[in-house]
Amino acid sequence: MPEPSAVVTPAWIYELFAAIDGSDARAFAAHFADDGQFRFGNAPPVVGRTAVEAAVAGFFGSIRRCHHRLLRVWQGAGSWAMDGTVTYVRHDGSEVTVPFANVFVMRGERIAEYLIFVDVTPLYAG
Repeated sequence: MPEPSAVVTPAWIYELFAAIDGSDARAFAAHFADDGQFRFGNAPPVVGRTAVEAAVAGFFGSIRRCHHRLLRVWQGAGSWAMDGTVTYVRHDGSEVTVPFANVFVMRGERIAEYLIFVDVTPLYAG
């Protein structure tokens, strides 16, 4: 199987991360197929655009805000992968920065499966 190649990051990926960093769960979920799946870290997958929106809105409520920095993006057959760092700002104003990696399995122009590989333990540590 060929290695994925580094590519120019398409605008929709920047739009997706802008929705996340803007705490806009509806705009985030709009990138999903109707029956799309979303798995955040080791949490169970959430299935369906409406459920994804609700789950992400719940997460946004647990933080003040976040900011993602993409480092690399790769495209494969019907998929995208990326890595970077995310800085979470807690409600008390303190910040935690952790690395992340994402994999998107696409169905046409929509995300059919979104996998986030991140350890958010430091975010919720006392």
